[in-house]
Amino acid sequence: MLNKTFHDEPLVMDFNGDLIPDVFGVTSDSSKPQILIGGNLSWHPALETQSKMYIPHSHAFIDLNNDFTADLFLTTSPNSKTIQFETWVNKTFFSLTDGDGQSEHLLPVCEDETCQRSAIYLTKLGLDQWIPVLQDFRNKDTVWGFVPYHNDKSSTETSFPITLHIGDYNMDGYPDALAILKNTSGSNQQAFLLENVPCNNMSCKSVRRMFKVFWELSDLNQIKDAVVATFFDIYEDGILDIIVLSKGYSNKDFAIHTLKNNFEADAYFVKVIVLSGLCSNDCPRKITPFGVNQPGPYIMYTTVDANGYLKNGSAGQLSQSAHYALQLPYNVLGLGRSANFLDHLYVGIPRPLGEKSIRKQEWTAIIPNSQLIVIPYPHNVPRR
Repeated sequence: MLNKTFHDEPLVMDFNGDLIPDVFGVTSDSSKPQILIGGNLSWHPALETQSKMYIPHSHAFIDLNNDFTADLFLTTSPNSKTIQFETWVNKTFFSLTDGDGQSEHLLPVCEDETCQRSAIYLTKLGLDQWIPVLQDFRNKDTVWGFVPYHNDKSSTETSFPITLHIGDYNMDGYPDALAILKNTSGSNQQAFLLENVPCNNMSCKSVRRMFKVFWELSDLNQIKDAVVATFFDIYEDGILDIIVLSKGYSNKDFAIHTLKNNFEADAYFVKVIVLSGLCSNDCPRKITPFGVNQPGPYIMYTTVDANGYLKNGSAGQLSQSAHYALQLPYNVLGLGRSANFLDHLYVGIPRPLGEKSIRKQEWTAIIPNSQLIVIPYPHNVPRR
């Protein structure tokens, strides 16, 4: 029974590797994180950390060390003036930015209280510093920036944490982003597409990629007072469209806009959704269960690009669930203009603590533009 109150929006994850979603967060009766185990709905201590969870958090349940098993990434605050990140390996925003098969951590920031200066930084396993991948928010004579978040519960106006929503709109294999920016000298705020492009300055040379703001997208520019923008495959064709939420006539009214992606290029994709392979109760005889999409699976592919070079891509499924994460219930991985078969496609799912064998399955020679439904049944013997 859910008889406790969370201090902040919880993280949905698979804590014990049974493919039944669990709920992670700090509750009203403890200062340390607890986990509500799905299925039997029992409460258990989650972690022995001395740090408090930061509000609003950017916790994530995603593989960070390339072992195909989701790890736990936490946003914590050891004191009132410090925000830090903790990684709990197998015990903010993540995407594959530079096409090396490894997930990177993207951090959008305001460099002053009013967001007059904004930036996006990147780091990943093996890097000991944050690399700027977008600092130029100037369009002609107008300077834009992220919208400051105000955690004021007494306010009647809804405030949205600074959020990047990731998706490969042009299927080139390098994930792009959607962000809400505000005119620093006015009141207008809009959704903008940030394209992932090769780095053209010294500050991002070590990661080889950067973001470039598309200032002149007429359909997006027509939507005023946007507050959230995300990707979604509306037509189920593997091409990511855009959904934008904007303010209505009052602070409590909102309108939803959908924009069809008309990008046309000779590019390919692979679309993967990982289900649980479970029934809500006893499954009928000889029927393989489907289940529902899961938090924590990790998908990776290897192929050869149009120039003959090895290309890797990877993504986590439903790694974040709080504060308007609005992640897709599946993964659409762009392949660029290479029509070659995928040499290998790997899918890994969470495993219980203490289990040494990795729950991973491999498929070979996958046709481009395939849409794959992966049912790990039985989940504890994935190679079957």
